[in-house]
Amino acid sequence: MKKQINLVGFAIALCGAILFSTKAIFVKLAFHSTHTNAVTLLSLRMLFSLPFYICIAFFVSRREGVVSISPKQWFYIGLMGILGYYLSSLFDFIGLQYVSAGLERLILFLYPTFSVFLNSILFKAKINRVQFIALLLTYLGIGLAYYGEFRIDTSNPNFFYGSFMVFLCSITYSFYLVGTGRLVNKVGAARYTAYAMLFATIGIFLHYTVTESISGFVFTPLLVSYGVVLAVVATVIPSFMISNAMKRIGSNNVSIITSIGPVSTIIQAHFILGEKIFTEQIIGTVLVVIGVLLIGWRQRNTES
Repeated sequence: MKKQINLVGFAIALCGAILFSTKAIFVKLAFHSTHTNAVTLLSLRMLFSLPFYICIAFFVSRREGVVSISPKQWFYIGLMGILGYYLSSLFDFIGLQYVSAGLERLILFLYPTFSVFLNSILFKAKINRVQFIALLLTYLGIGLAYYGEFRIDTSNPNFFYGSFMVFLCSITYSFYLVGTGRLVNKVGAARYTAYAMLFATIGIFLHYTVTESISGFVFTPLLVSYGVVLAVVATVIPSFMISNAMKRIGSNNVSIITSIGPVSTIIQAHFILGEKIFTEQIIGTVLVVIGVLLIGWRQRNTES
């Protein structure tokens, strides 16, 4: 059954996408100002997010008429949390240490194309002509923007490594989106998001205890402030907004609306971080957004 775009659902998805796009800006600022590492910053993000998700999970689970979650659904919620917010966030934070916020967002925005491939492999959905053209446009745009970025950032020895980490983030996040589209209506948007984030938090905290020294961690006011902002502004609020928007207008419509993400990040990165906007980036961004819009439009018209 197709879901129509309404004003409320559109506004929620748009605001959620813009808030999510601030994440790369805050992460880059935190790396520059505090000289912390990716695992520590990510752990702080989840530490300050945790109380919100615990409270929401508690209150939502106590509502009357709440449908029980089957063991199979619990497994997939946990899997989506691990893939969508643990591994993908870890790869993303590592990558942001070495590439610009604008390039990070463009590479990350490959996830709709990976979702097409996943639906084709896992659910036997055929890739039609429109989707094929969209894929070509998207990858052409990424290649063009990547070339322009590499031409400017020639002195960065970890440029390819950072790009690869963000690329892995895009792949793992596409798994999360495909799973979310099939679980959120069965479990409920708020409950699904809260449980998935709790699973992700467990994974991140375990990772931190294995790789970092807890006793040696210092809570500086500046680092804590970045952790709080990342948790509330760039994680908790937009994650529930996107899940709620998916329930209201469908995951494919949300994918179309969130195409504003790369543009929002590039503009913020230019004015806040001082990152250059160059011709290849502009053309590449336009091609990527057109490709993603085509994918979302085609999926919306074939959604049943």
